[in-house]
Amino acid sequence: MTAADRMAGTRSTGRARDRLVVPLDGAVPPDRELFGGKASSLLRMAALGVPVPPAFTLTTEACRRYQSNGRQLSARLWAQVLDALDDLEARTGRRFGGEPALLVSVRSGAPVSMPGMMDTLLNVGLTRAALAEFGEGRAAGQDTGWVAELAEGIRKAFADAPFAVLTGRRTEEGRAEALAQLRWAIARIFDSWHNERAEVYRRANGISEQLGTAVTVQAMVFGNRDDRSGTGVYLTRNPVTGANEPYGEWLPRAQGESLVSGERSALDLAALRAAMPDVHSGLVSAGRRLEAIETHPVEIEFTVESGQLYFLQARRCTRTPQAAVRWAVELVGEGLIGIPEALDRVDEDTVRKVIEGVGSAQAFGRLLASGTGVVPGRCCGLVVDDADEADRLAEDGQQVILARPSTSPHDIHGFLAAAGVITERGGGTSHAAVVARQIGVPCVVGCGPGVVAATVGRVVTIDGTIGAVYDGALTETTEAAPSTISPELSQLSRWRAAATAQRISSTGRSDS
Repeated sequence: MTAADRMAGTRSTGRARDRLVVPLDGAVPPDRELFGGKASSLLRMAALGVPVPPAFTLTTEACRRYQSNGRQLSARLWAQVLDALDDLEARTGRRFGGEPALLVSVRSGAPVSMPGMMDTLLNVGLTRAALAEFGEGRAAGQDTGWVAELAEGIRKAFADAPFAVLTGRRTEEGRAEALAQLRWAIARIFDSWHNERAEVYRRANGISEQLGTAVTVQAMVFGNRDDRSGTGVYLTRNPVTGANEPYGEWLPRAQGESLVSGERSALDLAALRAAMPDVHSGLVSAGRRLEAIETHPVEIEFTVESGQLYFLQARRCTRTPQAAVRWAVELVGEGLIGIPEALDRVDEDTVRKVIEGVGSAQAFGRLLASGTGVVPGRCCGLVVDDADEADRLAEDGQQVILARPSTSPHDIHGFLAAAGVITERGGGTSHAAVVARQIGVPCVVGCGPGVVAATVGRVVTIDGTIGAVYDGALTETTEAAPSTISPELSQLSRWRAAATAQRISSTGRSDS
């Protein structure tokens, strides 16, 4: 009996919760608690017929058992991984550690969103044989510079591994090396559930450490392969204003980490539409279908390899308070949610932030920098360029602004301590933008080179609504005039008043 037969039998007779490793082939329904958010989104996309690279997932239960087993992969767990890998090879027609080469990404996936707090490893399984195979395009006159990028990336990713990568030459050596990479990568992702930034984030957001993280192993597609390749992030609606329009960024000839980190300047999605209109159309169409299933705007990570579109993840968008209000009302109008759900999605704190965001303020001083405002609101503070220092000063009662060339998950404690954030690089889908929207701190990204050096040690005011950084402290604010309150906020207020009146009428008393 082949590995595929064994797994098919397990799928037909067993329950997903009895297994530690689950192929994401549509045989089981999404289970966010067990499979994590990332794998569950892959299952939903595959069910829609959206092109998703084949994958399997080690469940959150596998993570808990790994932790209780002295941070060791048990023989049972590893055997299930090998079975799932055989299945993945059958589905792709490629060989892990052999030819034609199969490389995989190994990604974390908690049941709740923890953007970038745990590790991700790309191009796992890269061996010398694979490098030689990918480099054969040189003889055909193809650009193979991307192959060197893969090699450098895998060396950096495995710098802490207790073995050297890219050493095996014969087929059997390549297979053994690839499996060693995979085993180490899985353990590293499980271990990252307890890294410092993940623990800081969980404490700040009240997330139980007992949840654990799933690990998704997925066949790689290469956004850096050629001129018709790239990576991007697409949001079905604007997460800053709430406008019902495609929003996102596109980075040609790159893998996803280059975009999220902000290390390279991305293009607007219009550039993808101009270069590959069919790809852009397929992206937007699938996004609308996913939005209807989620009943919420979604954020999609995607890769294009040689003109072929692949979806890597879909999750609910982070958004500003202004966007939350607009989405709630418009989704009711579109029939995706009801009024009670809309009222649940917009609490009093969100309304307060919306009103504060449209208030006016006196001039703050000369303009120091401008960029893209990704979280509306104004704040002032002393600019620091180190997350540890931001955390220290905030504990002493100092209001600070964190300024970085670009942010990474390692800066999370600085985010949580800061009143606002400035970056030199990155756009509306960068790590800084996503985390700032989730936390709700004013943020201006893409202010240009030299901004950090020019502002460190100064007291500045940042305006995340218009994307400006001013010298000096905010001096005075005024309440928003009634005419500046959005129609959507007014509609929510009417719905809330009607719901309160109905509740009083039915119970004979007010809840207050």
